[in-house]
Amino acid sequence: MNDTTADDTTAFDYVIVGGGTAGCVLAARLTEDPTCRVCVIEGGPSDVGDERILRLRNWINLLDSPYDYGYTTVEQPRGNSHILHSRARVLGGCSSHNTLISFLPMPQDLDDWVARGCAGWGPETVLAYRHRLQNMIVPVAEKDRNPIAKDFVTAAAQALGVPVVEDFNAHPFASGTGFFSLAYRAEDNTRSSSSVAYLHPVLDRANLTLLLRTRAMRLLPDGDGRLTRVEARSADGARTTVRAERELLVCAGAIDTPRLLMLSGVGPADQLRELGIEVRVDLPGVGENLLDHPESVIVWETVRPLPPNSAMDSDAGLFLRRDTGDPRPDLMFHFYQVPFTVNTERLGYPPVEHGVCMTPNVPRARSVGRMWLRDADPETKPALDFRYFTDPEGHDERTVVDGLKIAREVAATAPLRDWLRREVAPGPGVRDDAALSEYGRRAAHTVYHPAGTCRMGAPDDPLAVLDPELRLRGVDGVRIVDASAFPTLPTVNPMVTVLLLAERAVDLVTGAAGPRTAT
Repeated sequence: MNDTTADDTTAFDYVIVGGGTAGCVLAARLTEDPTCRVCVIEGGPSDVGDERILRLRNWINLLDSPYDYGYTTVEQPRGNSHILHSRARVLGGCSSHNTLISFLPMPQDLDDWVARGCAGWGPETVLAYRHRLQNMIVPVAEKDRNPIAKDFVTAAAQALGVPVVEDFNAHPFASGTGFFSLAYRAEDNTRSSSSVAYLHPVLDRANLTLLLRTRAMRLLPDGDGRLTRVEARSADGARTTVRAERELLVCAGAIDTPRLLMLSGVGPADQLRELGIEVRVDLPGVGENLLDHPESVIVWETVRPLPPNSAMDSDAGLFLRRDTGDPRPDLMFHFYQVPFTVNTERLGYPPVEHGVCMTPNVPRARSVGRMWLRDADPETKPALDFRYFTDPEGHDERTVVDGLKIAREVAATAPLRDWLRREVAPGPGVRDDAALSEYGRRAAHTVYHPAGTCRMGAPDDPLAVLDPELRLRGVDGVRIVDASAFPTLPTVNPMVTVLLLAERAVDLVTGAAGPRTAT
C-alpha cells in the first residue's frame, strides 16, 4: 500500500472517491488483480489500531466528534429541526461509525427496485452475493445480552403475540422480537466493518494507494472529455489531481456524492447556473429523492442501574406488521439500554441517571426530501431537507403514534415492567393521538440512513441519475456505488444492502458473470 502522495501525472486504473462501506469493498476486490492499480481518496484518517473506532460499544461517542462531518438540516415544520446528521469521517465510513446492525434486505425491497426500472437488482440476483460478504455477521453473543434486554424481548413477545426471532437473517420476517445480528467480534467487542473485513487484510498490496485525510473537491474532464480526473485537497491544504484510466467510482455517500456531482457541474442546470457553476450535464435528479428512516423515542427511568454487559446498548428490538396487505414489517423498535435524551431534554424533559428507551421507527417512510448546494464553495455544507412527516397520507406520523402506544404496552408487561420506575418522556399524561403526534414528531431523530439522492432507474425516468449498471447518465467513465443509488430505502438497516451493492458493482465494473466464492 502506498499512502503518501499523488500528483497530476499520477494515473490509476480505478479511482475510488470515498473509502467507506462500499469503497473498501471495491478497493479490496479490484486489487485482487495484481496488475490493476487502484487509488482510494478518503477524507478521514485510518481506523487501523484506533480503539475509539474499532471498539463497537464506543459508537455513540463518535457522533458529533472529529470523526463526524456533522451535517445539519433546514427547518422541519412537522419534525425536529435540530437533528445532527452524522456522516463518518474515517476509513470504513459509516461501518466504522454505526452500530453495525446487519440485516439482509427483504426480497420485496429488491422487487421494488426492479419495479422502478432497475433490471438486474431483484432478490434472486442481489441476495446471491451474501455468500461473498467478508464481514463476520452473527447474532448478539449470549454474554452481551443484557438482562433488561432479555426481559424486553420476553415482554414484547408476550404483550404483542409475536415470535422470538433467533436470527433475523435466516429468512424474511413480518413481525418478531429478538436480538439483532451484528458485524462484530464478540470476544473483544471489535468491529467487523467494511475496512476491517475487506481492507485491513490487504493493506500491503503494492497496487493499492490510499490518500487519507484528503477530500475530493471536484471532478474534472480528461483529454477525451470523460469526467475521470479528481481534484482533491489534503488536510494540510495541499492540492492534488489523480486520474482514472478505466473508471471513476464515486462512493462518497448519499450526501457527499450528489454534492460532489453538483460542484462538478452535474445536476439540476438552473440551480447550478444560479451558483455560477458551469453546467456539464443537466441531471435534475441529482439531490432529489432524499430518503431516511425517522424514529421517535419514549424514555423510562429504571429502578436501579443496569448490568454493564451489552454489545452496543441497542442490540435488541422489535418488528411489527400493521399493514396486512404487505408481507414486510412497517413498524420497528430499537431497545436502548441507555436513556437517549438528546431531543427530550431540548423539549424540557428532565435527564435521568439511569434508564432505557424504545424508539418507534418508520421502516418504510413515505416522506421524501431533497438536498442542494448553498453556494459553489466545496467547503460549504449542503442544505438538507428530509421533509419529515410530510407524506400526504399521514403514514409516517401515524406509524410513530402507533409505536408510542405499543411501546407502552410492552413496558406494562412483565418482566420488563419490574425494571421501570416511571415514564419520563412524553410522560403518562400524554395520551391522545394529537398530543402523541406533536411530541413524537418534535422528539423524532434519525437512525442515520440517508439514501436515494442519485437513484438508478429506467431510461424513461426523468429523475433517474444512474442506469441499472450504476453508470452516471450523460457522463462516460463514472459509476456511483453507495446508498445514493438506492431508488427506494430498504425496510431494514441498509448497511448490508450497501455491501451487496458494492459486491455486485465489482462484477459490473469488471464484467464478471456473477457471485463467486469469497476469497
